[in-house]
Amino acid sequence: MENPFVYGEVVPAASFVDRIDELDRLVRDLASGQKVFLISPRRYGKSSLIRQALRAAGRRGALTAEITVSSYSSYLAFLEGYTRTLLTVQTGWEKARTWLRDAIGAARPEVRLEADSSGVMGFAVKFPTVRTERDISRLAADVFALPGRICDLRGRTMAIALDEFQAIRGFNGGSVEHTIRAAVQHQRSVGYVFAGSEPSLMERMLGSKRPFYKAGPVMRLEKIPPELFAPFIESRFSKTGIKPEPGLGMSIVDLAGNMPYDVQRLAHESWDDAKAAGKRRIGVEDLHHTLHRLLAEQDTMFEAVWQRLTLGQRATLRAVVLAEGRELLSADLRERYRLGGSSTVQAALQALVREDLIARDPDRYAVVDSLMREWIARKTF
Repeated sequence: MENPFVYGEVVPAASFVDRIDELDRLVRDLASGQKVFLISPRRYGKSSLIRQALRAAGRRGALTAEITVSSYSSYLAFLEGYTRTLLTVQTGWEKARTWLRDAIGAARPEVRLEADSSGVMGFAVKFPTVRTERDISRLAADVFALPGRICDLRGRTMAIALDEFQAIRGFNGGSVEHTIRAAVQHQRSVGYVFAGSEPSLMERMLGSKRPFYKAGPVMRLEKIPPELFAPFIESRFSKTGIKPEPGLGMSIVDLAGNMPYDVQRLAHESWDDAKAAGKRRIGVEDLHHTLHRLLAEQDTMFEAVWQRLTLGQRATLRAVVLAEGRELLSADLRERYRLGGSSTVQAALQALVREDLIARDPDRYAVVDSLMREWIARKTF
């Protein structure tokens, strides 16, 4: 029997938890051609929500495309990848190649069929004559206009997801934002979701002096309510013949800090351990056995991360864990955990955020990885 819990990848529909209101809103906005900005900390299930929304849009007849911006090492590589993704919605090899050459013939695209790393055949797109920054800027305007051209040609609406959108900033300064905004604002039949997992960067991109200011609705993803998440976890155990003891679901949610990724991970590993032991029941004691195993497996990696930090950063990170991330700049807490001056603590917090070790919730800081939080609480002093 397959493990019913999924983490480390976009979860399938059966493992998708709640997000009913967010999903309905996103699907409606995409169907009406809105340009939606989805802001979410890491591990909240943003990519899974996007995938569900695109599936729903596809069932309604829309063409769909999804691309992860941060996967690309250069602006030109992103433009080639984006073009390749859009080309897949066209039907037929020769038809797609001819259409692309007609649409952006000035860039003289090379289109081939080749196998990817898993052996699946697909399009490969290159622009070998594009070399200078000026060439890339011209190409970008043509590429970002392609979705509108596709809708006109096919007579259908389109829904596009640009995940990890904050990475676009690194390609070509601020000009890339201007180019995308100039193209998408005229595409009435194309709904976009620009999604980012670095909230501070995404918020700045939406500022009053930036191109995307008031370009579309903003969705900020929150954690799944524990009272919904816990019963879901328990029901998934029960459906696979492993009876959870009362309170197991809430214990998993609490230990994982109610981070969707971490909740699914802890449930997944607990299910594996119970199945391997031939158990038909699982309780909190079993959960803690699984937690201890995971901490032992991650010990070397967590120790290496800890050693890279300065002494001030270590002390601040430990205070985030022990004080649950609240009132870290107060004189009482700084004295209790020997943190030094408020400016020193503030600098340490900023460094830990940059290293993606902690994140800022509305009213506190939290360690991004719940396993590392437990490791710090148990193994550091």
